[in-house]
Amino acid sequence: MFDVIVNDSDGNRVKTFRCPVAECSIGKARDNFIQLKGWRVAGHHAEIRRTPEGLFVEDKTGQARIEVNGVEVEHFGPLKSTDVIHIAGYQISAGMIQDAGAKPSGAKPATAAGNDDDDDDDSLKTAIGVSRHAAIEESDALSKTIVSLMHNEKYKWRNRVHDELLEMMDLRRTDIGSMDEGALRAQVQEMVREIIKKMGDKLPSDLDREALATEVLNEAVGLGPLEKLLADDSITEIMVNKFDDIYVEKAGKLTKSDVTFSSDNAVMTAIERIVSPLGRRIDESSPMVDARLKDGSRVNAIIPPLALRGPCLTIRKFAKSKLQAEDLIRFGAINEAMVQFLQMAVKHKRNVIISGGTGSGKTTTLNVLSNFIPPNERIVTVEDAAELKLAQPHLVSLEARPANLEGKGAVPIRDLVKNCLRMRPDRIVVGECRGGETLDMLQAMNTGHDGSLTTAHANTPRDLIARLEVMVMMSGMDLPLMAIREQVASAIHIIVQQTRFTDGSRRIIFITEITGVESGIVQLQDIFKYQQEGFDEKGRVTGHFMATGAVPEFYEDLRQRGLNVDMSIFKQ
Repeated sequence: MFDVIVNDSDGNRVKTFRCPVAECSIGKARDNFIQLKGWRVAGHHAEIRRTPEGLFVEDKTGQARIEVNGVEVEHFGPLKSTDVIHIAGYQISAGMIQDAGAKPSGAKPATAAGNDDDDDDDSLKTAIGVSRHAAIEESDALSKTIVSLMHNEKYKWRNRVHDELLEMMDLRRTDIGSMDEGALRAQVQEMVREIIKKMGDKLPSDLDREALATEVLNEAVGLGPLEKLLADDSITEIMVNKFDDIYVEKAGKLTKSDVTFSSDNAVMTAIERIVSPLGRRIDESSPMVDARLKDGSRVNAIIPPLALRGPCLTIRKFAKSKLQAEDLIRFGAINEAMVQFLQMAVKHKRNVIISGGTGSGKTTTLNVLSNFIPPNERIVTVEDAAELKLAQPHLVSLEARPANLEGKGAVPIRDLVKNCLRMRPDRIVVGECRGGETLDMLQAMNTGHDGSLTTAHANTPRDLIARLEVMVMMSGMDLPLMAIREQVASAIHIIVQQTRFTDGSRRIIFITEITGVESGIVQLQDIFKYQQEGFDEKGRVTGHFMATGAVPEFYEDLRQRGLNVDMSIFKQ
């Protein structure tokens, strides 16, 4: 093991590297142990090698482009700690590391008979303690370095094949702009296999060629290592905290994945590949973006300087097949009586708002409720990033647009909600109300667009009322609080409250009716609720759904109009 200290041309420390193996490669290529930047640095510029005689440095360019103490050399050694290696303006020095487990000088060996000199004994114990502490620290440093080295070695060949691929595509003048995704993927796959075959014996014998080809292909035309996670239907969320720190959600539980990117640049490439087709951008001037994948999965990305550890990417996957109400019953998120009630509410044009915390399943429930909208009605959806999957034939989908590079051209949700009122919708479905568009949504519900659906963030139905009031105030209209409450009470009929429990399960815990305003307070009446009873032996939440005995007003109206409605679902 030896240390390599890299300084810039002014002698300022750049970084200290601890090499745990016999050879330490230096250069611009990503597979080097020490990677230097600069146009004068070759891909594989030099190598420092440890031998029984000491440390030796060797030029790898074949042009004697390194200097030791101001003299051009091709091979030099053994190196002293005072020797300075000059590479493209960098000043590099190297030195051997003494064994931390060696006995400290001057320490007396302990004997079986003991030592009468207490001071010497204490000194010996102190020296041994210091030595052990140093050994532990060095062992930790060695472990970290070896992990880093293994990471570099793991991606060394993938990066080489990827570089060869880019060079081949450039030489063949591949016009990727004129190809569809399938043709591009097929051509790149053929090139990758050709490159791997040409490398032949250069590749390690224990390296899986097929896995290498797949990884290079995914990084070249897909989302790199995320392709494996996206293909796993049991994974519902992917969280990239750093290029080598990726977590996934399975069955409501977070676990760390063994999948990693090769570098921050690889994460940035994946992010840009997601947002570019949508006409969105991410850079230092606009370091945050909301986007979606082709299957509708929700994507959020944030990059430096806001993300301190590197580019951060979060993907919330949606089921490939559209969920139905029967699926929610099977998952235990709702029962049959509640489904029957919500189906009647949507069919007979009650305005419904789905409330819940982040990740509680609001959008999934909204998609399920949209199945109950009759197919002959015209629906207009408004979203920040299009996620809803409605099956009705008469559908218009609108998506908000962020500002361009000059800070112009933004079209917020609020403008889209106003515009869709002129599009003769029978139903308006807003993906989520989070600001001033709430006022426009309430006005739409109050002016003949009954049966509209939306979602909002809140922990309880009562909290939702307070949050709606705040969001209406965010519109900039100076409305009295009483007027806002009356708007809310007359516009919204049903609140569906959803939550995510500690075991990862998601359930609808309240279906609540808004009955009006009394003494300045919006009145709520629970129709159904979930009664939690505890936990089972596996730590899963147990409980049951129940009706409160209250009958909603619109059911009474339907019965008086002679419609056949099942009143038994409201029995306690």
